[in-house]
Amino acid sequence: MRMRNVNNGKMAEATPSASGEEYPWKRLNVSVQDADTLRQEAVEAHHDHLITEIETSEGPLATTLRAVYDGDEIDYFMEKLDGRIKSHDHEIERMCNYHYQGFIDSIRELQQVSGDATKLKGEIQGLNRELQTSCDPLLSAGDELVKCRKVQKNVTQAIESLSLCLPVLEMYGKLQEQMKSKRYYPALKTLEQLEHTYLPRVINHWFSQTMADAIPKLRERIKEASMTELKDFLESIRKHSAKIGEVAMRHAAEQNNMDPTIAKKKVKKRRAPAPPNPFTGEIDYEPPRPPSDGEDAEEELSAQDLVDFSPVYRCLHIYTVLGDKEKFETYYRSQRWKQARLSLQPPSNMHESIDLFKRYFHDIIGFFVVEDHILHTTQGLVTRSHMDELWEKAVEKISATLRSTSEKQFDHFHLKVDSLGNQTVPNDSQSPEDEEDEEDDEDEQSCKVASLMLEVKKLIVLFCHTLKGYGFSVGRLLELLLEMRDRYSEILSEQWVEVFNDIFAEDNYTPIFCDSPDDYTIITSQFPYRDKDLEQSDYPRQFPFSQFVPSIYVQVKEYINACLKFSADLHLSHTEIDDMIRKSANQLLTKTLGGCLSSLIKKPNLSLLQLIQISINMNYLEKSCEYLEEYISSITGAEKDSVHIARLHGSSMFKDARSDAEQHIYEQLNLKIDEFLDLASYDWTVQESRGQASSYLMDLVAFLQSTFMSFTNLPVFHTSWAKYVEKVAKTACMSACQHIASRLMALLQDNDIRQLSMGALQQFNLDVMQCEQFAASEPVPDSNDGTLQMAFTDLRQLLDLFINWDWSVYLADFGKQQARYLRVPRHTAISLLEKLNNADKKKNNLLQSLKKNEREKKKLIDTVLKQLKVLENGTT
Repeated sequence: MRMRNVNNGKMAEATPSASGEEYPWKRLNVSVQDADTLRQEAVEAHHDHLITEIETSEGPLATTLRAVYDGDEIDYFMEKLDGRIKSHDHEIERMCNYHYQGFIDSIRELQQVSGDATKLKGEIQGLNRELQTSCDPLLSAGDELVKCRKVQKNVTQAIESLSLCLPVLEMYGKLQEQMKSKRYYPALKTLEQLEHTYLPRVINHWFSQTMADAIPKLRERIKEASMTELKDFLESIRKHSAKIGEVAMRHAAEQNNMDPTIAKKKVKKRRAPAPPNPFTGEIDYEPPRPPSDGEDAEEELSAQDLVDFSPVYRCLHIYTVLGDKEKFETYYRSQRWKQARLSLQPPSNMHESIDLFKRYFHDIIGFFVVEDHILHTTQGLVTRSHMDELWEKAVEKISATLRSTSEKQFDHFHLKVDSLGNQTVPNDSQSPEDEEDEEDDEDEQSCKVASLMLEVKKLIVLFCHTLKGYGFSVGRLLELLLEMRDRYSEILSEQWVEVFNDIFAEDNYTPIFCDSPDDYTIITSQFPYRDKDLEQSDYPRQFPFSQFVPSIYVQVKEYINACLKFSADLHLSHTEIDDMIRKSANQLLTKTLGGCLSSLIKKPNLSLLQLIQISINMNYLEKSCEYLEEYISSITGAEKDSVHIARLHGSSMFKDARSDAEQHIYEQLNLKIDEFLDLASYDWTVQESRGQASSYLMDLVAFLQSTFMSFTNLPVFHTSWAKYVEKVAKTACMSACQHIASRLMALLQDNDIRQLSMGALQQFNLDVMQCEQFAASEPVPDSNDGTLQMAFTDLRQLLDLFINWDWSVYLADFGKQQARYLRVPRHTAISLLEKLNNADKKKNNLLQSLKKNEREKKKLIDTVLKQLKVLENGTT
């Protein structure tokens, strides 16, 4: 117990008192930061261990005390120590209360040792002063050490803070640099990293909030900047769309071995930037590759190489990351559809220039090439269904535009032709040279329109090939070409009208003479005519047809070739092309050539010999249809004997033209006859005839004899065509005789003639006899079979009846099949008798009226008239 008290006394003295004036140990006012529970438990355990060592140690306490002062929790240690002292005090008090007597005894003992304690205290104080004096340098060094530890800790904390802040600042600087250089997609990725990774580390710093507040604004700036780039791209692509389409069409022309004249010039090749990496947003840059020795320095560009698509990719990725991809897709598609509508809008005067057609097609192709590239380089921005919908709308618009343009071309052509045709109306102030110039202008206009339509067709075919290479369906456009082909054929037909008319105007309508083998070869190379007799004859040789036969044949072949040009590259079968060509050829032969021939035959300035030559030419052109069919089969590749092949209708047309020419020969001859007959001047009341035929009729007969003599002397070498000429001559002669008989009969039956004398009938009979002599003179070889005379049978029976006054026979044989005057109608006989009776009534000579013969004649006329009228009325 004594030992414990002593120890307690020592410990009380060794521990500095809070109320003492001097402090043997200086306190270090170092703030102890709060720690977690585990660290608190460790500190408590450490303090408990130090107090336990102080309590149990019987040796020096320097190590223990140093451990106490080296720690940062000295105040907490002192509290723990005070708590332990109080605990021991309570224990002592308790023990004292328990051993009160012992305590009294102990107090007495303590009092005894009080002196010793005082002495010991003095000694300790002296030792303390000595210790303080010796420890002053150590305390000064300790203060310096504490200051250095604080500085070191602050530096460490500053380094840690800078280590956290510097990456944030660097990332922010990188963001600003990317924004400045317009690398918006990497800037957006940097912004995401800054917001979610770096700023949370420096949340306690003031600038982090400023950065956090600026992030939404930066996002909006990036969206606006990317949208501005997209708008610039759309504006640029609208300007370059035609160039893209031009390049695409040129490449398609080269790939399909078509005419590549659509392109204007070659441009230096460069590559479009690759799409950005969807994860980093960076664009891989590939340095330009130097051209090799065998490589052209100016390679052809592909259509996609002309455009930098990176703004679209960047904007798409930016809006995708920001969650507005649907909004971006809607905006892009609406803007592109507006541009498509502009591309599909044709120029107002496109039908007048092939360059405007090129521009129109280039613009459309450029649009769809760009969309196809976007389709294959992005996901979802342009879908296949969206492309198909755009293409369907475009095809409808293109088809309507081309139909309208084709109609404008057709109407414009007819307007030009009509205006030129109206100017070619002959008038007093217009010379033949002016008419020829206007016809040349009309022909030139027709050629221009046809050439333009052919060029447009080539453009449409190349347009279809180009877009078909990008996966678009072009069937409807190819069907449209078939409609255009009909228009093209019509315009060609109009053009060939002038060609045929020029051939007809230049022909001399005489058989072709060949003075040398070269001339003969030229004709036979133009027209497939073979005649063994002609080939074996000596020069000069004569063909049976005139020059317009080979010229027409050559021009029909030229027309067929022109139609074939339009059918090329339409991917039609040989049979389809053959049917199209034959249909066009039939239209040319039946409508165009047939109309031209009809106009030619009706020209009043053609002579009978020229009409004969035209009819002969028709026979050869009719036979040439077989060669035209073979030619069409050879150039189209279709089998000639195929059941699907249509036949040319030219044969029937040439037959009709030949018949028309023959009929026109007869009409012309009859018109000439009418000119002679119009000179007839009869005195129908003359008492006696002149004893010879009338002069007009003699002239007419002389004309007919010379005309049919020229028919007979035509230099026709081929036997079959000589027979044809002979047949035409016979028919013409028969027609002439019938026409003369008809006109002479009409003279007798003219109602204007009120009186008729027998002298006039006798003079008329002389004229008819002259005609009968002409018919019997065999004006045409082998025409002595009496056929020509039969044309005058009606006149002969009528004149014989009146001149012979054979009324008893006429009345007796009336109604019989074998009657002598069977061809004399009752009304004709009545009319002439009435005219004779009227002439007799006008005779005022009483002596003549008293003549017995005259009275009997008049009585007979009245009797015959009465009987004829009874027969006319059907009574007995």
